[in-house]
Order: sequence, then C-alpha cells, then structure tokens
Amino acid sequence: MDARNPKSGESSTPPMVNGTSLRDDRPGIPQLFTSVPALHEAASYLAETTSIFTRCFPDISVKTASQDGDGQEMLAFVSAEARASAANRGWSSDASVPSVSESIYNKFDAPLVQSGITRSPLGESSQNPNVLALSNNTNPTGLSIFQGIVEKVRRTVRGSADDIGWLQQATDMPPVEDGTERFTEILDDIRHGLHALPNTMVYLLVPGLFSNHGPLYFVNTKTSFSKMGLTCHIAKIHSEASVEKNAKEIKDYIEEIYWGSKKRVLLLGHSKGGVDAAASLSMYWDELKDKVAGLALAQSPYGGSPIASDILREGQLGDYVNIRKLMEILICKVIKGDMQALEDLTYEKRKDFLRKYHLPKDLPIVSFHTEASISPAVLATLSRVAHAELPTFSPLSVGNPTTLPVVIPLGAAMAACAQLLQIRYGEKSDGLVTCRDAEVPGSIVVRPKRKLDHAWMVYSSFNDDTSEADASQVCEALLTLLVEAGLKKRHEIANKDE
Repeated sequence: MDARNPKSGESSTPPMVNGTSLRDDRPGIPQLFTSVPALHEAASYLAETTSIFTRCFPDISVKTASQDGDGQEMLAFVSAEARASAANRGWSSDASVPSVSESIYNKFDAPLVQSGITRSPLGESSQNPNVLALSNNTNPTGLSIFQGIVEKVRRTVRGSADDIGWLQQATDMPPVEDGTERFTEILDDIRHGLHALPNTMVYLLVPGLFSNHGPLYFVNTKTSFSKMGLTCHIAKIHSEASVEKNAKEIKDYIEEIYWGSKKRVLLLGHSKGGVDAAASLSMYWDELKDKVAGLALAQSPYGGSPIASDILREGQLGDYVNIRKLMEILICKVIKGDMQALEDLTYEKRKDFLRKYHLPKDLPIVSFHTEASISPAVLATLSRVAHAELPTFSPLSVGNPTTLPVVIPLGAAMAACAQLLQIRYGEKSDGLVTCRDAEVPGSIVVRPKRKLDHAWMVYSSFNDDTSEADASQVCEALLTLLVEAGLKKRHEIANKDE
C-alpha cells in the first residue's frame, strides 16, 4: 500500500518527482495514461506507430542511456497492446538494438519503444539499457528520404533530355546523307503515274508495335503494290515480342521468300518494325547478305524512344504509383505481349544493342521521319484501324455482307504527344519518335516538310488531302529511292574493286 501523509492523506510518492518511478498496477503504462482512457489510447497508438517507424528506418542512430551524460530526462512507454502486437510480429521487446549509425550525437535523446518507464537524471543509469537517439537538428534518415525524393524529382524532370539524339553525337557513327530532294522528285513522278519499282524483287513490309491489334496495318500499301504487279508481303510477326525474337522471325521470313522466289528482298519497316528489321540484318547478315537488297526505316526509333524511356526509367516519381506494373498489366495481360518489346525501345537498351550489333556498311539504307501537326484541325482527324462486318440478316446488308469502319482519333493522340515532347524537350517528333532518333547513321535521310503523324503511314484517315500523296505512294517513293541507293552502292563497290 502507498504511504499516506498524515496531514493531507495524499500519497507520499507523487508521480514523476525526483527521479522516482511511478508505481502502476499495469507495468509499462504511466498511471496518468491508465487513469484517462483518451490518453491511454493515444499512448498505445503512438507506441505502435513509433515501433513501425523504428523498424522501417534502421539508419537512425541508437545508443544506450548510460552513455548519455547530459542528464536529460527520458521517457519510454509502451502499452500492453503494442507489446502484444510486437510479439505477434516476432519482435522482441527486450532485444538489444545495436548502434547502426554514429554520424551524429544529440543531447535530446528519446528511448527506444520498450516496456517500462525510463528516467535518466545525471549520474543515474536508466532502467532500459537501449534508447533511440534522435537528432534535435536534422534526422539523417529524414534527410536521406528527402534527398531520395529530390533525386526522383530531378530524374523525372530531366527525363530523356541527355539521351535524345545521342546517335548524332557519337563520333564513331557514319554520317547521313540528305535525300529529301530526290525523294520529292520521285514522289511527284509517282503521283503522275510514273512507277519505277522493279518486279525482280519482293517487297516485305514489317509492321510496328501493336500492329496485331490493327488489322488494316499496311493493308492499303500492299493492295497498291499488288495492283502494280509487284510481289508484296506483310510480315506476320508478333509485334509485341522482343526485338531479338522478331529479328529471328524476320530472318526466317526472308529466307523463305528468297528460296521460294529466287528474288532478293527489299524491306520497309515502320516504327518498331524498322528496329526489328534492322536487328535481323545486323545479327544475321552473313546468312542474309545475298538475299537482301536494302532496308527502309519509316518513323522508327532506331536510337530509342523518349516515350518508352520516360515510362520505364527507374528512380522517378512514377515509382510511387508503379507505372511499370501498370504497363506490364497492359502489355502482358491485356495485349498478351512481352514487356521486353517496350523495354527494347528505351535508350539504355538501344545503346547496349547498337554497341553489340552494327548494320553492315554495304547495306543500302533509307530512313524517313516526320513532324506531327499540333494544330486544332487534327482533333477532327479519325483514323480507320479496322472494319466490322455486319451479318447478312442486318437491315443494312442486302444479300452481301456490309462492313463498317472502326475509327479512332489517332491524330489527336499523336498531336498531344508531339506537343508534350516539344514543350518538355524542345524536340520535333511525329508524336512518338523524335526526328533525331529516327535518323540511322550511314543512311539516306528523308525529311519532308509535310506534317505527318506516326499513325498516318499505316492507317488511312477520312479527311486526307487528295492533293497530297497518300501513305502507299510515300512507301513506294521510299523503296524507289532505296533501289537507286542500292544501284549506286553497287557501282561504287565495283569501281573500288577495279
């Protein structure tokens, strides 16, 4: 029983006086907390929260109370509920916590959350041998967290600014040749009915990313070539597969076409299709050099894509919302593709690949890039990406199946992306690929003045300007320029041998 003062009848052991610990029927909780339910709940919640933060941030300096000579008063408390919670998690309330950082010493020390009340007046050792030393100034863990956030912000803001156009800055890459003027002349001839593509070759069109979900991808171009009596194929590859996997499939396509027709193959790849085709020729040139006549890349991110890099780059603010996981769900679960397909278009992956594999010097190459329009008129542009066939019993079909076009506003989406890249990086693009990243070293580069977005090359739109060339004619002009480049290169090689 408590000793009572005979005069006042009050306890002779007042709480928290002269370093004397307060006696309590429930160990670990001050009598003040147990007597007031609201304070008791607050103490329990604070103890629980502090335990969690102590476990999450192991960098906080820890030292024993006996090492502190400032005579500062320290208090440690924990509720029975908090100790039970810690026990359920496998934490030991009596375990010794070693010092993990000696970077700072603070005269205002707080105890590690453990059972019992700890008071530490000058010269008196604490009942609790382990306490948590917190800085009165800057907490090293809080500082490191803040620095981490700042670094994420910096990486997010900086983005791909240091990577765009890296191929043009590389000193070991061959220079490009401007073929825009000759391309314009060829395109004008085509529009006047002068076609120069030979039928002694087979034309292989390689579609880009997500082409498996666009049934009309390159269809108009193939139809146009077939009407001219040219043999044209669209490579049936899994566009959402990795670059190296598609490179092997394209190699098999080329060999099958060559052994079946005995004709050499001219390739035209759009977007990632150009990257896949270039990878195939880089990796398997020894087997394909007698079967391939040239390669044209249309709007292909040969150097990499800022869109892919900004989405997948680690150490950004997007890590907090797990953007990468969302993209994995979209590509792998919804589209049934391979996440590697998008990763292969990042600057990091492109740099690694191009250091390992180089396009052959004797291969004729044409690269083509455009700039998307960001005018308000593009908001009304609808691209036809597929068609739906109505059943024969439909009121709209009289005896024959009727097809209705499936259209989406790709032009508006491309314009929005192009404006974003322009504002953020000051780079011209077709909406997905910057102009500088689409120029292949050693190639003949075509830089048209006409505003064309990334989707225009492969999907027709309902409001195309009939006074301008369509996508099929542009593809024909690119391949015609490629044929001329091949003839020129062969003459150069022949003259060199002589």
